[in-house]
Amino acid sequence: MAKSPDSSNSTPADSGAQKRGLFSRKPKAPKAKKPSRLKQIREVFNMTRRHDPMVPWLMLAVFLGIVAVSFLVGFLLDNWITGLIIGIPLGLLAATFILSRRAERAAFAQIENQPGASGAALGTLRRGWITEEQPVAVNSRTQDAVFRAIGRPGVVLISEGPTHRVKPLLDAERKRLARILPNVTVHVIESGRGEGQVPLNQLARHMGKLKKELTKLEVNAVSKRISSLGNRLPIPKGIDPYKARPSRGR
Repeated sequence: MAKSPDSSNSTPADSGAQKRGLFSRKPKAPKAKKPSRLKQIREVFNMTRRHDPMVPWLMLAVFLGIVAVSFLVGFLLDNWITGLIIGIPLGLLAATFILSRRAERAAFAQIENQPGASGAALGTLRRGWITEEQPVAVNSRTQDAVFRAIGRPGVVLISEGPTHRVKPLLDAERKRLARILPNVTVHVIESGRGEGQVPLNQLARHMGKLKKELTKLEVNAVSKRISSLGNRLPIPKGIDPYKARPSRGR
């Protein structure tokens, strides 16, 4: 009896490979190697130095100042070695703190005046705030937008754009929230560099100073209440809210 072409060409190795393919686990995809901590610090330092050329000298001055004070105190106590052992780590810690603050300022300077900058600034808020990546109201023509954050002070609306242009968006969203949450305080903050506006790098600090009026449970209840009603202008996932336009039929 003649053998079929498939059976004549098959080998034990091929059959073994088929069995392993059926019953063995799938090979894991190689994980992307994360950059080391030193590499991350170097990248942050280079980014900050491009924006603020004085940051290396400031870090060096702080480091040397703390080490010098520690050495002097140790010398007066007849134990300058201990003074250096304590001063060097403290100097490094202070220099790293200076770098982190200047890096945050440089990062905000890079995104300032760009659409969505206020939403990115909300990412620096501490725990206890519920924020959304997309704006709750946007003018696709002027790219003015309103972002929303929910926390213990209540609901905070953060505008992005000139006061005279973004005011209609703020008023419409504030009236909408007043209808569905009549007993919850709605704060309005205008982000920017104009008069009466809050710069991006001070936005999180400004919101943290607002008076707390809600409990943690009430914050979650307010968030669920707003989410259940949906956005006033729903935007499909994956669509740029700054390019989306409402339907003509509405």
